[in-house]
Amino acid sequence: MSDPRDSMLVSAAGMRAQAARMRIISENLANADSTSREAGGDPYRRQIPVFEAELNRTTGMTTVRMTDAIHDNSSFRLEHEPDHPAANAEGYVKYSNVSTIVETMDMREAMRSYEANLNMIENHRRMLERTLDLLRR
Repeated sequence: MSDPRDSMLVSAAGMRAQAARMRIISENLANADSTSREAGGDPYRRQIPVFEAELNRTTGMTTVRMTDAIHDNSSFRLEHEPDHPAANAEGYVKYSNVSTIVETMDMREAMRSYEANLNMIENHRRMLERTLDLLRR
């Protein structure tokens, strides 16, 4: 028979994974309009979180965790600004490949997943309290 806390452990792992995802998204948003520090150099490159299923040997249950953040190799946005300090020889400035719309949608999805896991923990806690109340009678 499984431990009644197992579902709470799975939900808590999901919350940790989504919190890590939100940190990556926040970093991406903070650097969305960045340029290089040197002329012709590369600006901030968008990061993408990588998740992995992980077996919890104590419970025998599979949980999720963020294992890494990889770089998005999509193209940088180029704008012609010959007077900009980061402009290359042709007068183009490379801007980060972060799309604020994509990041905002990812943030919304991460928040919803976090809230769903939180609701699971709260529901589980209420069920345990209800069970204890019934046993006391």
